[in-house]
Amino acid sequence: MQKLISYLCFISLIFSFVLASAQNNHIVVYEQYENNKLIADKLIKVTADKNYALISYPNSTEKIIIDYKKKQTIKTAKIKDKKYAVHNNFSSLSQAVISNQKDSILGFECTKAVYNVFSNNFDVWFTQKAGFKASSSISFCPPEALVLKVVINGNRSFIAKSISKTDEEIQLPDTDYENLNDAQFTAMQIAARYIRIPVFDKEVINYENNIENIDEEKTGITYRYSKGNIILKKIKLPDTKNQGRFFIELSDWSNGDAYDRVGSVFTLSAKNQHAMLNAFKNGPETLPVFKDKSENKYQGVYATENYSPVTELMRFYTPFGVGHYNNKRIIDGYQWSDSAIYKQDVTDLIPTDANEVWIGVYIGNYDKGGHKVSLRLNYYPDEESNPEKKWISSLFSTVNIMEAAGQNYGRLFEQDTLRMSFEIPDSVSEIQLLFTTTGHGGWENGDEFVQKNNQVKIDGKTVFDLTPWRSDCGTYRLINPASGNFPDGLSSSDYSRSNWCPGTLTPPFVIPLKNISTGKHQIEVIIDQGKPEGGSFSHWCVNGILTGKIK
Repeated sequence: MQKLISYLCFISLIFSFVLASAQNNHIVVYEQYENNKLIADKLIKVTADKNYALISYPNSTEKIIIDYKKKQTIKTAKIKDKKYAVHNNFSSLSQAVISNQKDSILGFECTKAVYNVFSNNFDVWFTQKAGFKASSSISFCPPEALVLKVVINGNRSFIAKSISKTDEEIQLPDTDYENLNDAQFTAMQIAARYIRIPVFDKEVINYENNIENIDEEKTGITYRYSKGNIILKKIKLPDTKNQGRFFIELSDWSNGDAYDRVGSVFTLSAKNQHAMLNAFKNGPETLPVFKDKSENKYQGVYATENYSPVTELMRFYTPFGVGHYNNKRIIDGYQWSDSAIYKQDVTDLIPTDANEVWIGVYIGNYDKGGHKVSLRLNYYPDEESNPEKKWISSLFSTVNIMEAAGQNYGRLFEQDTLRMSFEIPDSVSEIQLLFTTTGHGGWENGDEFVQKNNQVKIDGKTVFDLTPWRSDCGTYRLINPASGNFPDGLSSSDYSRSNWCPGTLTPPFVIPLKNISTGKHQIEVIIDQGKPEGGSFSHWCVNGILTGKIK
């Protein structure tokens, strides 16, 4: 009996010790402020015991631990049913400069430490008299210290609101985590935060006389049109329960073509889907025709009651031969890029009320090898906002994506005006015009190299009046290996151009139409296009899309 009593006393003592240890743990709650204003619902909770601090950020599933015993930080995450961890020693963290400044926070006298990380200044206030250690960030772990305040660049701060005791215990990560280095872990985190939709993977865009296209319009199949100048695919869109943003990312390699070419990434809307697919299969003659004053025909230039041009997501220009010609023109000191990469925000142009969409890429070229392109649509969800229904109306386009099949160049501006009517529904607000314009042709005296004025008028009132021009083309020399070098030391890709450079994209001008009323309107595009010279002619690739929000 005496032995049993002694055993029970021993168990009771152990239990009391564990309970007392747990009850000596602490919870620190930090508030976030921006420009001295409290950010609601952004509390950071830190649970601390003698050797560890567990940081819990709002809306985060990551487990972040400061191990003061081993002097290391631990980040863990569960991504697609797999668990990952990264360990970093305190010695790898930024080092502080301790100042003589003091402040009182929650009754503790605190000392200021100053950190400089990625050109950002962090003022960290800490105390070593709290009896335990913790921090609101694993980036700042002063030795044997409790961090109570962090101020970033003087305008954002994390300030301890309260300290309380708790019986919560800190659970360390299991041993079944796959250990990564910091670079690998960060890449995994970023990739898990957004949805990547692959569209094309090094698909060839070239010139071939015989292209056979399947009549069935199936999802996930690449169709080739306009003698190989267009590739097209129907893809599924993500379920956009939240607002989010869409980006497209395109990579281009020369597969034999040495020249700079007009390129376009586009979608087909429900209004023009049948008409465009029919034109791709049977030729641009099936599209509505506009005739200029000289009776020249331009197919599919502007929207009609039953037709609208493709919705251009990105206008890009291929460089001179990047990839294929890298080893064919070796110049000491020139490290040619592997490819040309273009990335653009297209949030306003991707519908939120569609499950599928046709998306295509056009590169105008007459080379059998042509180009290879990879295209990806990325969706970055915003968990804190609801999706807004978009209004997208493609008005006009003189980008002749079916050039190889006979669609005319945009030469009409020399003697005519692009003029059309459109209508604003009652249900649409926050309307803006996305206007993309680039000048081409005519060699040295043509509009590609000569500044020309562009005007856009709505109901006779000028809403855009500008001479579009790019003078930064020399920046992109290293993606233009096949560009010719001239006696004066310049290369062809260096020359300034009418709003484009070899190897760049041309974003649209965003024109807010704040005072436009509902109902019918007329739009005009006026360009000071140059006259032909011998066998050369100038032309303009213009594109206009109205966007808005449905009330």
